[in-house]
Amino acid sequence: MGKPIINDKTMSFIESYLNNPSPVGYEASSQRIWMDYLEPFVDTFDTDIYGTAVGFIKGNNGSGIVKKVVIEAHADEISWSVNHISDEGLIYVIRNGGSDHQIAPSKRVKIHTKNGLIDGVFGWPAIHTRKGKDVEIKVDTNFIDVGCISKDEVIALGVHVGCVITYPDEFMVLNGNKFVCRAIDNRMGGVIIAEVARLLKENGDELPFELYIVNSVQEEIGLRGAQMITETIKPDVAIITDVCHDTTTPMINQKIEGTIKMGSGPVITYAPAVQNNLREMIIGIAEQEAIPFQRLVSSSQTGTDTDAFAYSNGGVASALISLPLRYMHTTVEMVHKDDVENVIRLIYETILSINDETNFTYF
Repeated sequence: MGKPIINDKTMSFIESYLNNPSPVGYEASSQRIWMDYLEPFVDTFDTDIYGTAVGFIKGNNGSGIVKKVVIEAHADEISWSVNHISDEGLIYVIRNGGSDHQIAPSKRVKIHTKNGLIDGVFGWPAIHTRKGKDVEIKVDTNFIDVGCISKDEVIALGVHVGCVITYPDEFMVLNGNKFVCRAIDNRMGGVIIAEVARLLKENGDELPFELYIVNSVQEEIGLRGAQMITETIKPDVAIITDVCHDTTTPMINQKIEGTIKMGSGPVITYAPAVQNNLREMIIGIAEQEAIPFQRLVSSSQTGTDTDAFAYSNGGVASALISLPLRYMHTTVEMVHKDDVENVIRLIYETILSINDETNFTYF
């Protein structure tokens, strides 16, 4: 397992998957890309009524204590929605997830309509007109210009209240080993769990339980997709992968956010929702396999789909393995290729370590 995991085919998948928009509530096209890539590595697929996609590996149908295992990421990205169109043809927005209003001014956008994608820009007054004073950036001061001069002209393009808006910023590689794109949070997690399935298939691994590879929707607005799918699957174990903050860049207080560095390995979280025995098993595997890792603590909740799985169905043994990321909820989110591969390795080795005797009972 020391050789590189990410190959040319994986890179092609990463680029097409990350470049494709997947705003909260409109994840279908992105899920199709993910399922097409995953299809050779699983036995069957299923989707739920809101679009969460699940690849299924049968295993031996669960002869041990652990019968159903989930590995999970989320497919949705933050975005904006059209909220108001002025008489002058300017568009005002509300958040669809945790979009950062401070990065919006002068950004290009795509407005999703039934007529296709409409180009626009977040307008911003020139520095010359602000008389040397900074203007406070707020959601209700941000506006989109699609080149129209009236409300009727905007509506004629197919734009209406409720249309979702995404940024067009695309995938790139910096310095040979840094992946940069919008929505790495958390479609890189979708790549990770798909690669785990690929390794299981290519290595001919047989599992003593059913494995569900889950790509959930609507995480960015409150873990909604995970809440729904865990009630359907009713797993015994859930291993979640998401992103966490690289705290070594400017303007981040490590005394509050902890010390996490991109390139230093997967991040294993301590939190009430993380089942202690499962977490310690994962740490033991990382040490045994010489996979570098970091530790992070959450005081009450992880803010990830881990919380949804852990507290469902009377309690599910859950753990969180995170990918260090710079510039979260911007259009230039950045992760290290080595960290991506090591998260894949850690989840893969954990899956192989669960056997008929594995028991996560607390006492």
